[in-house]
Amino acid sequence: MNSQQQSLSLYAASFLRITLGIALLAHGLLKVFVFTMPGTVGFFASQGFPGWMAYPVTAIELLAGAAMIVGFHSRIAAAVSLPVLLGALSVHIGNGWLFTAKNGGWEYPAFLVASAVVVALLGDGALALSNIGRRQASHRLQTA
Repeated sequence: MNSQQQSLSLYAASFLRITLGIALLAHGLLKVFVFTMPGTVGFFASQGFPGWMAYPVTAIELLAGAAMIVGFHSRIAAAVSLPVLLGALSVHIGNGWLFTAKNGGWEYPAFLVASAVVVALLGDGALALSNIGRRQASHRLQTA
């Protein structure tokens, strides 16, 4: 792979990471401000999950989403989000493929799972907070 292709790959990884982060953060904010936490607890219970699970799930969506947006330990954030996304997939799996199906199908949650796996494998990409420290350390080594 030449340097231009490698550079484009790093920007593509950043694009997917940021997009997934926005989706996770949006879902977490939706639970807090639209559905409210008591409503989210009730929904979890109605789906057969312990109601208290709404709190760690929401926290993971908010924290992992924010971490991925800024590129702070994105591999870890994506890996931590996988159980949450697999849980969402399990809720929608019986509704058919298309997300336009009644109660939402499983195409969108499956895409989020696949995206999280790719981000966990690729890492931060080009535009990431985590890269700042790496660049500074690399520069110090080169000038020493």
